[in-house]
Amino acid sequence: MKLLRKNGLRATALGALAVSGALVLTACGSDDNSDGSATPTAKTTAASNAVCGDAKGQLLASGSSAQKNAVDLWVKGFMAACPDIQVNYKSSSSGEGIVAFNQGTVGFAGSDSPLKPEEVADSKKICTGGQGIALPMVGGPIAIGFHLEGVDSLVLDAPTLAKIFDTKIKNWDDAAIKALNPGVKLPNKAIQPFHRSEDSGTTQNLGKYLAATASSDWKYEPEKKWPAPGGQAASGSAGVATQVKQVDGSIGYFELSYATSQSISTVKIDTGASAPVEATSENASKAIAAAKIAGTGKDLALDLDYATKAEGAYPIVLVTYEIACDTGNKAATLPAVKAFLNYTAGDEGQKLLSGAGYAPIPAEINAKVRETVASLS
Repeated sequence: MKLLRKNGLRATALGALAVSGALVLTACGSDDNSDGSATPTAKTTAASNAVCGDAKGQLLASGSSAQKNAVDLWVKGFMAACPDIQVNYKSSSSGEGIVAFNQGTVGFAGSDSPLKPEEVADSKKICTGGQGIALPMVGGPIAIGFHLEGVDSLVLDAPTLAKIFDTKIKNWDDAAIKALNPGVKLPNKAIQPFHRSEDSGTTQNLGKYLAATASSDWKYEPEKKWPAPGGQAASGSAGVATQVKQVDGSIGYFELSYATSQSISTVKIDTGASAPVEATSENASKAIAAAKIAGTGKDLALDLDYATKAEGAYPIVLVTYEIACDTGNKAATLPAVKAFLNYTAGDEGQKLLSGAGYAPIPAEINAKVRETVASLS
């Protein structure tokens, strides 16, 4: 165990230097799979179920900030078990991650939405003989965080939330908010809504929820770019959470882990069920469990029911996908990609999620993810 800790520390130090290192493993682009198409050999450690195989060097990845806190946990556990691989994940946005993947500069990308048809077409230039596919790896609630002095519990429904983010409801003591919060003393204070400044899968998933449940009040197509006028922008989920934490009268959206880590109050959603639903990992899991696989071939993109009224099901959810090539990976990159994704989809990687404010992928879907990771070539 002492040796493992020592190796883990060494790997962490190397990882910090890896961005400027020379061992850059890029994504896909060669059909030479002779050294990497097989499932990694059973080289494991007693401390982990990670299968390191012969993978070594630096693995670069980037994308969704929604999964950053989960990736931090995964990287720590994985690199402790596989110190010959240095994993560097740049938390930016889903849009930036997909661009980097389709430019061939990362081994995989994190995205809170599956690839669009045009993004799949672009991926075929990198994934020689194959294409980019979406592997659902982590789920969770998109929390609606708020900061309102004197108020620590708040209920909103989809139409009211839509009007707030579309700046149609401007004050906290608006009649619509009062009707949902009887007995709560709401101040006559301006609402300051915050949204993401860059293309974001979190934005798109919130848009899908509002479009599905408040179409009369939310007229925008669900896109990664924030569509509504007004409000204030901040970079990344961390940036939005920081602004909500600091600004009295504010409201914003970000993954539950950011609300938990900064002790930000979150909105309960009136879905039409018998009681408003709180943003928790367990409640998000109830919504994600009803998801169906909508992708074809090895693509495992999911169809989520944002309009669910099931008891205790929190409807504003997202699933973050790891975007990888199904075939056409570079032989030098493939062992590291497969080893890391095998770990994140494995029992150990998934068990880390609940304690960090995320929701594990339902077992039936996760089994298909593991099978697909093993087949990457």
